[in-house]
Amino acid sequence: MGVNIKPLADRVLIEPMAAETKTASGIIIPDTAKEKPQKGKVMAVGKGLKDEPMTVKVGDTVLYGKFAGTELKLDGKDFLIMRENDILAIV
Repeated sequence: MGVNIKPLADRVLIEPMAAETKTASGIIIPDTAKEKPQKGKVMAVGKGLKDEPMTVKVGDTVLYGKFAGTELKLDGKDFLIMRENDILAIV
């Protein structure tokens, strides 16, 4: 799926993964108790900064901070756009 948005500089567009609906023991989590996802798939990346090339690439699965990035909606889907340094790890 192609996304019609190109992040600038060191920004990354991420599609958050769905929140967990069950615990490991099989208990169903209601919508009101679900945590905001902190894992997502990289959909687009900027060119990086002059002295710092981008580390992540399209298709990577990443972990990010709970309050990182700016939420936006494109074609009915939710995305986050954030700086690369807000990404904690590549999974």
